[in-house]
Amino acid sequence: MTEHQTTAPAPKKGGGGRFFVGLVGVTLVVTYLIWTGVTETMVYYLTPTELMARVQEDPSFREMGVKVSGQLVKGSWERLGPNHHRFEITDLEDPQSVVTIEYSDGLPDTFNDQADVEVVAEGRLRDDGVFEATLVLTKCGSRYEAAPEDLAG
Repeated sequence: MTEHQTTAPAPKKGGGGRFFVGLVGVTLVVTYLIWTGVTETMVYYLTPTELMARVQEDPSFREMGVKVSGQLVKGSWERLGPNHHRFEITDLEDPQSVVTIEYSDGLPDTFNDQADVEVVAEGRLRDDGVFEATLVLTKCGSRYEAAPEDLAG
């Protein structure tokens, strides 16, 4: 009787290199997809001064969707019709720089043109210089304080 010895086949060399190349390829594809997704959905955030400077440099900038933020000018809000509003914002650092905004939807509950309110509007600057907003947000303070009559008890 002869005894048969079985030996396991020797592992192939170089298989780890192919795995590494595949892993790098998948990583690059995922990174590319994340990067393009973020850059395509990114909206620029500008002050009124920066918005006007960009438009002067490149008039085609009007066609880009942007976000502009500034201080709501007290007393500037007017209702042009049902859910159609016009108001002005000014640059926090340059009060002389003012942008007129028109918005055709409901305004946030915290929108108040009689108080110091920061507004963020998303939209496009029209040829007539009015910013046509598709979204208007108001920035809330970091903390809320009780009204003086509530403090009195």
